[in-house]
Amino acid sequence: MDLLTKRNHCQAWLLAARLRTLPLACASILLGSGLAAGENAYKTSVLVFSLLTAIALQVLSNLANDYGDATSGADDYSRIGPARAVSSGLITPRAMRIGMALTATGAALSGLLLLLATFGNQWGHIVLFLLLGAAALLAAVTYTVGLGGKPYGYRGLGDIAVFLFFGLLGVLGTYYLHTHQLSWLPLLPAAACGLLATAVLNVNNVRDIDSDARTGKITLAVRLGRANAIKYHWALLGTALLLTLIYLVAVPVPLLGWSCLLVAKPLTDAAKTLTQSRDGEILTRMLKKTAISTLLYSVLLSIGLMLF
Repeated sequence: MDLLTKRNHCQAWLLAARLRTLPLACASILLGSGLAAGENAYKTSVLVFSLLTAIALQVLSNLANDYGDATSGADDYSRIGPARAVSSGLITPRAMRIGMALTATGAALSGLLLLLATFGNQWGHIVLFLLLGAAALLAAVTYTVGLGGKPYGYRGLGDIAVFLFFGLLGVLGTYYLHTHQLSWLPLLPAAACGLLATAVLNVNNVRDIDSDARTGKITLAVRLGRANAIKYHWALLGTALLLTLIYLVAVPVPLLGWSCLLVAKPLTDAAKTLTQSRDGEILTRMLKKTAISTLLYSVLLSIGLMLF
């Protein structure tokens, strides 16, 4: 394999891994760690291994999405988003399956090291989190690949999965790994983080609503229709910001923590564009804007909590 071929091969895998989605995968881990730091229970090992595991799971989900959309026919000539590696012939289906298996193995090993470093010989905790990890692996693969040929992402259930794994489970799970306890107040920012992550998915689904409906990919946006999907989007943003405001008042958080509300401006600007435009390239930019705002929300709130 010559240098140019190797370079193109690497670029194809980077395309399939969709590295631009990784900041969103890190948002829940950073927020959970920030919540723990606010209670003087932060552990660097938990943050590092949690980030590695979350990134591996996100890459696995992206590879599975690339493979699943190609093999199901959901990727066609009218696709608006970035090109897919399998459907464009850059990576063979067999190679993608191998890549998925290796990435899943990496995620499992990283997760196991995380649990051993966190819980030692507390096997009850380890077994519980292994089950949660197995559920995360299964969710990452079956979003578009499915079980028995029935991907849950094609039945309008992707929003629920994103809310759970990027919000409640991601944030509260990380928080518990640091603190070994749960309380009700962290539920508020955890739910807010999940709602913002779901809003990112909704921008993607509204952008692709016509092509998804044509190829039988029945996302929640397809079920709702464009007008109702946009109302749903505003509801996601409004609820997330309301839950955050309640949390900031209840704790209370230092002024720097309140800066997380600054993301309301780019989030609402992106939502206005989503309401007004049907241009695929413009909506792709709004997708990135919403994802970056979600990460910034977690970072700013986490910094504020660390100083609390």
